[in-house]
Formats: sequence, structure tokens, C-alpha cells
Amino acid sequence: MILFCAFVFGSPEKLSPADEAAAFKAAGFKLKGKKWRACDDPTPTYTPGAIEEVRDINGDGYPEAVITEGGTYCYGNTGSGYSLVSKQANDSWKLITKGTGILTVLTTKGAGGWPDIEIGGPGFCFPIQRWNGHEYVLQRHQYEGKPCRPK
Repeated sequence: MILFCAFVFGSPEKLSPADEAAAFKAAGFKLKGKKWRACDDPTPTYTPGAIEEVRDINGDGYPEAVITEGGTYCYGNTGSGYSLVSKQANDSWKLITKGTGILTVLTTKGAGGWPDIEIGGPGFCFPIQRWNGHEYVLQRHQYEGKPCRPK
């Protein structure tokens, strides 16, 4: 699977220190000591911000970054938060979406070539959000790639 992903998406990108800092700031993180934090979680289970993935997901030639942070103090049962940020033509970074859960980029697409995203967490029926040209909005629910049954 790793080889398949590397072939389809190319080699993962690494951000320069300046781009990394700008991406974290766009997502609402602050550098405290040597750790990027958006949540003031005082518990020992807290996991500071990390850039999980960098690649051009919408085909515009500029990278996007998925930033994660962990801890139940701020993110409840899911224990994870995400931010999706995008580098702009003027070299600034922009927050596209953020929330509680585990973000997975899907192959289906919305407006402007932006991929649908699945927001995972506890349970068996996850929201799929689609870019409408301005923001990610709920499009459907699915589990393991199949639509959830109505209750």
C-alpha cells in the first residue's frame, strides 16, 4: 500500500522551516517552547501539533498540509483534531478546514478539484465533506467506502 500511495501521489513533501511555521500559524497554533499547540491541554496524554502530510491535493501546484494534534481534554473521545491548510500563490498559508476527528483525503472530488474528506472517529458511520467552492460541507455518511443505512 505504501508503494502504491507513493506512486500515485509522488514523494511526500517536506516544508521549509518558514513554511512550516506559517502553516501552523494559519491553523491557529502557537509555538510554546519547541512545540506547536492550538489546545492548552494540561494532561500527560496530550500530543502537540504535527504536520502529518504535505502534498498538492487539489492540483493547483501549491502544497496543502494536514496538521494534527491529540488529547481527549480538547478533542473528546476521538482524541484527535485536524487542520487542513493550503499554500497560496502569494506564499501565505490559508486555513481551509479544521475540526475534531481523523481526516482522510478521499479520491472523489468537489469544486475546484478539491478532494472529499472523511472525518473519522469512534463509531461506524463517518461524515464525508465536499468542497463547494467556499468551504467543506457535509455531503454524505459512509463506512468502509459504503453509504450508511438510514436508521
